Amino acid sequence: VQLQASGGGLVQAGGSLRLSCAASGRTFSDYGMGWFRQAPGKEREFVAAITWSGSSTYYADSVKGRFTISRDNAKNTVYLQMDNLKPEDTALYHCAAQLGLATMSRDDYEYWGQGTQVTVSS
Repeated sequence: VQLQASGGGLVQAGGSLRLSCAASGRTFSDYGMGWFRQAPGKEREFVAAITWSGSSTYYADSVKGRFTISRDNAKNTVYLQMDNLKPEDTALYHCAAQLGLATMSRDDYEYWGQGTQVTVSS
């Protein structure tokens, strides 16, 4: 699976962004999808995940109630709607795919996109 993330940018605190991750190469609906982020000097951390059908979603406590993950299997795309952004959300955001499941561990994901930068100013 090839993954291409987009939609990052510079936004003020309290603003919104929607990230997209377009997949190609395999049957998208076979894969659970996740979003992870990595700030400078920090480890890559889990943000959100969604099962292949979209019926179940999972969030890190730090983004719960502000971020929403969704997917459109007809468009081979997963989204991350980010509202009420905070400066601590500043990071490089990566989408990832794993066959069948959607988990919170980065080690479970087999395929990764190149990342899109999100910068939130205070």
